[in-house]
Amino acid sequence: MTQDPDRLFAQPLAQVRDFVFNEDVVRVFPDMIKRSVPGYPTIVENIGVLAGRFAQPHSVLYDLGSSLGAVTQALRRHVKAEGCRVVAVDNSTAMVERCREYLHAQDSMFQELLPVDVIEADILALDFQPTSLVALNFTLQFIDPERRLELLGRIRQALLPGGALILSEKLRFADDEEQALLTDLHIDFKRANGYSELEIAQKRSALENVMRPDSLEDHRDRLLAAGFRKVVPWFQCLNFASLIALP
Repeated sequence: MTQDPDRLFAQPLAQVRDFVFNEDVVRVFPDMIKRSVPGYPTIVENIGVLAGRFAQPHSVLYDLGSSLGAVTQALRRHVKAEGCRVVAVDNSTAMVERCREYLHAQDSMFQELLPVDVIEADILALDFQPTSLVALNFTLQFIDPERRLELLGRIRQALLPGGALILSEKLRFADDEEQALLTDLHIDFKRANGYSELEIAQKRSALENVMRPDSLEDHRDRLLAAGFRKVVPWFQCLNFASLIALP
């Protein structure tokens, strides 16, 4: 399938509107995420590897905020436990439609993949089934901060013993010098991937009211408050990290 380059913010905009996952974003999303999130391909592929350890036979695996299904595809490649199925959930109609296309293409390339249900829904209203693996890959940061603990608590209640939540997020830092350094390094990463100063500035404006990152300490404290017994950071690249939370 063709993937367009991300030029959404390349021209000066009279008004920079809040970022939404619409058809324009979906069209360029693979290029956007690769050039904007350091370590993204490593995180996605290794969520599949990690899931291979935690997925239990005949259980549901959730990809929450599934976007175009990159994590779902990784789960299908790596999970070998018998009788598992993936439930991929996103609230963007455009994302869900394209995700289904991508997964259909994956079906044609691989044999005996896990079955998938792609659902358009608000994950805050989702009725969770018992699950051995939940992936929240750069999704929680778009949830209302006041409702993040509620969501994590419901995920914890649905997790089977021996299962895991894998949570990937952009981080903020309490130390001002550390925050400034890692912000500057992230901007350098974007420049190195071909984004102009205008693109960087306009996208930052579009996201500032939509994406609200937490610190690593906030994530750990919230996960423990939600009932998880152990939180293990397994990956960090600049100001992006991924954690394993164990019930």
